[in-house]
Amino acid sequence: MAKARRRRTATQLYRWKWSGKGPQDRTLNGESIGRSKAEVLAGLAGQSINVKRIRKTNLLSSGGRIKAKDVMVFARQMATMIRAGIPLLQAFQVVSESLKKPAMAMLVQQLLNDVSSGSSFSDALRRHPRHFDRLFINLIDAGEHAGALDQMLDRVATYKEKVESLKARVKKALWYPSAVMVVGITVTMLLLVKVVPQFESMFSNFGAELPALTQMTINLSELAQRYWLATLGFVVVTVLLLKVSIQRSPKVAYLMHVLLLRLPIIGDIFHKSAIARFSRTLATTFASGVPLVEGLDTAAGATGNKVYERAVLQTCQDVATGQQLHFAMRMTNRFPALAIQMVSIGEESGSLDTMLNRVADYYEEEVDNKVDALTSLIEPVIIVVLGTLVGGVVVSIYLPIFSLGSAL
Repeated sequence: MAKARRRRTATQLYRWKWSGKGPQDRTLNGESIGRSKAEVLAGLAGQSINVKRIRKTNLLSSGGRIKAKDVMVFARQMATMIRAGIPLLQAFQVVSESLKKPAMAMLVQQLLNDVSSGSSFSDALRRHPRHFDRLFINLIDAGEHAGALDQMLDRVATYKEKVESLKARVKKALWYPSAVMVVGITVTMLLLVKVVPQFESMFSNFGAELPALTQMTINLSELAQRYWLATLGFVVVTVLLLKVSIQRSPKVAYLMHVLLLRLPIIGDIFHKSAIARFSRTLATTFASGVPLVEGLDTAAGATGNKVYERAVLQTCQDVATGQQLHFAMRMTNRFPALAIQMVSIGEESGSLDTMLNRVADYYEEEVDNKVDALTSLIEPVIIVVLGTLVGGVVVSIYLPIFSLGSAL
């Protein structure tokens, strides 16, 4: 127990803020990351910095979620550093000190420690499969062997930027209408549970028959008051069970993705998004010198859809047996004729990566147009639905009052 505590203390990293004098007696200040004060002072002394003041600001923790955007920024920063001629270890140090998210800074420091102890950059990345996918590792490996690490890092960063942009567009198509509808249903439920009962007691003193719309609203209010908690619990439990089932059962995940592809309008967005991600990934791996079969295997997991993942894996098997890529794609009955034809032209002309990039550009633009069209189409629909829900409840509440006023 004591040994484990000492080992954990030895590997803990802190952020240190310092100020001092540099070459030509210039005043300098900044932040560094290290295990101890002595380690930071030694590193700064190696840069001819005489530290006057230094203090520990916070402990770097590996907790927190590292997002794809953080990895993308890391790749872009490393590419810039290496292209500028900065040695790899020093580039790691500079990038880790510039990162504000503690978890990401901790991760870069771990990579720095692994590389400084003799591991290659790609081997250090392999120890963190949760944050660096096979495409990232394969491209870095290829860059190390070809002496073009900065180009590969730049290519990874560009790829990540395009994929994340595509993901954002698809999320926009899903979250915007969903969020608005949830708000509308929540407001309606609040009216039924909290507001309508207040008017119901007043209506009971009228001594007259209530309008049909008002009576229906009162009946709905009684149902909502009686079953709202059970309904909410049922919805939450169903969503959680479905989420767990998708994570643990490949069959359930596949069926859900089939269902998503069959949805009107949104399904077409998922279709085009999967094709764009497949094309972009395969273009990136092929242009980087990764063998086609291995590139297909990597692209399968990058499609973001189990249906297309299975289709790409089938394509990979057919290509491994000697089939041409465009013919193997056609045999899956998943890829559109345009994509297959452009891949065929790329294979015949020896410019497969260029054609795949054009396919990706085309379908990314299609996704963008579809999302814009969906947003324009759904806004009036949402207004009508919300107006019917909320406005219907409000009108039904005031209808007896209007009737009473006209009778007087």
